[in-house]
Amino acid sequence: MTEDEFDAFYASAFPRVVGQVYAFTGDHGQAQDVVQEAFVRAWDRRRDFLATQAPEAWIRTVAMRLAVSHWRRARRWLDLVRRTPPPEHAPGPGPEHLALVHALRQLPEAQRLAIVLHHLCDLSVEQVAAETGAPTGTVKARLSRGRAALARILSASENDALGGPPSEKETGRVR
Repeated sequence: MTEDEFDAFYASAFPRVVGQVYAFTGDHGQAQDVVQEAFVRAWDRRRDFLATQAPEAWIRTVAMRLAVSHWRRARRWLDLVRRTPPPEHAPGPGPEHLALVHALRQLPEAQRLAIVLHHLCDLSVEQVAAETGAPTGTVKARLSRGRAALARILSASENDALGGPPSEKETGRVR
């Protein structure tokens, strides 16, 4: 089957096979997905497809088998989930976590990204530079400025929580 013949076959058979698989699965989105996958597999065999007397039946059979495979995977996943129920109570984030997230949101995006990638994702400075497209020196500067800003923000929020004004050491001001 040539590419043009396959394209014509696809255009005529796809809606019909989707309708048939939809009747089988009851899920239109899944029917479209498995029929599309069946056509992808047929595309790889399109030269041999002419030898097959019923290419639409082959597509339908492959699509039905794919749908059944999806059901089996879903059922195995459900069985696994049922065997291991979720914990009764999952604690929420602690105050330190919330304070850190609040402080990170106050940083400029470039500094925040550098800090998250380096300190939370454990990437090296070189890896952060490669991922962000910034020179290594720029990443180092962003990390330094971001850490300094985080320290100021977090110490200010800690003082607010304790109810006291920041000390001279914390503000960097000497009277």
